[in-house]
Amino acid sequence: KAIEKIMSSETTPADPVPTEGTDVGGNLNSNNNQDETGKLRLDNTEGTEAMSKRQRKKLLKQKQWEEQRDLRKQKRKEKRQKRKLERLSQLELSNEGNERKRMRRDVVPSTLRLIIDCSFDSLMELKDVKKLHKQIQRCYAENRKALHPVQFYITSHGGQLKNNMNETDKGWVNWKDIHIRPEHYNELMKKEDLVYLTSDSSEVLNELDESKAYVIGGLVDHNHHKGITYKRALEEGVGHAQLPLGNFVKMNSRKVLAVNHVFEIILMYLEKRDWKEAFFSVLPQRKGAVPLGEANDSSKCQLQEKEVAENEGSNSDSD
Repeated sequence: KAIEKIMSSETTPADPVPTEGTDVGGNLNSNNNQDETGKLRLDNTEGTEAMSKRQRKKLLKQKQWEEQRDLRKQKRKEKRQKRKLERLSQLELSNEGNERKRMRRDVVPSTLRLIIDCSFDSLMELKDVKKLHKQIQRCYAENRKALHPVQFYITSHGGQLKNNMNETDKGWVNWKDIHIRPEHYNELMKKEDLVYLTSDSSEVLNELDESKAYVIGGLVDHNHHKGITYKRALEEGVGHAQLPLGNFVKMNSRKVLAVNHVFEIILMYLEKRDWKEAFFSVLPQRKGAVPLGEANDSSKCQLQEKEVAENEGSNSDSD
């Protein structure tokens, strides 16, 4: 019996010892529960703060995206308008190109030879040589776009003119449809084909002969060498003539025209076959050019106005 009692006492479970966080009944302690919850919340907060940089960046981008919505819309609109204008511009350029091509198809080159004689280089100052260079550039440009371009020659090319062209217009060596030669024109053309255009000639050029070679004096001298082109034609024994300017035009100044004006008048005559229209299409307003008949009417009106003014003046004196 004693042995059984001892064995029974060893196998009987002892009273449960309360553990931390539990009560005697085995339930969780409420304080400990609150502490654990707070700890979990803290852990969650710390986790949020650990990811907040990325989140904040993402939120900032989203906010900026929303704020810039109107700006993006405006930029898209401007881009569409720009593309539309570019398309219109390309269409206009295409139409202009087609028009130029059509005009080029209508071009019929003339057999007429037109020469600028540059043998007066030593008679000009550099500033006047530069003016001549610009006039030649204008002639070249006008001939390139003319409906009836002439056979264009520049002769006796050298000296100051060539040096200036090399310095300021190196592309002249690539000019097309032009003959730039160092030789004198009488070395390139038959003498019987040559006609020197000079305002001092007694011969008036009423018609252009497209089998001829017409020479324009390449000289800018401000009338320092009057009549020199006429003298040159006589010395060389070539034909000479003046444009029929006096038949159609009344001018305030002398009938001496710039190189490019003579050149352009001939180009215009080849197109229009009308000297009057050619003159008034080219002559600058500063020349004071008016049609010959209108000039006579104008002079009559001026005379009448002068007489009226004199009468009014005499009446006022008598008063």
